[in-house]
This record gives sequence, structure tokens and C-alpha cells, in this order.
Amino acid sequence: MDDPEVTALFALVAERLKQAHARVHALNVSTEAKTALTRQLLIVTETAKRDLPEAARRLARFVQDLDEGRPPLG
Repeated sequence: MDDPEVTALFALVAERLKQAHARVHALNVSTEAKTALTRQLLIVTETAKRDLPEAARRLARFVQDLDEGRPPLG
């Protein structure tokens, strides 16, 4: 990655994914719900390999739902 903007976005997405995983782990929800949320984060990770801006958008929506008290279960 020679583009500093791409490198910075990649680092931001990676850090936010790490934080989101920690938040999901700390949620007081069923194991099934945590598994579903973790799967969504894994999809974001896979998306980042092909389309980093889209992954950043998906992750932002996921985190916004968590912030608003609506775990994104679907």
C-alpha cells in the first residue's frame, strides 16, 4: 500500500474493527446474538479486502447501531 490515504483508512478500519469486536464481546446478550454480530464483523473484514471504503461504511453503521443501543442483529 503506497497510497497514504488508503494506508490510513486501512489502519482506521482495523482499529475500529478491534474495538467493535471488544464491544460485542462485552454485550449482555445471548451467545447466539454474539455469534451473529461477530459474523457481521467478519463480513466487514472480508469486505475490507475487496472494497475498503464500503467496509468503512458498513462498520460505521454497525458501530452507530451499537451506540444507539440497537445491536445490529440483521
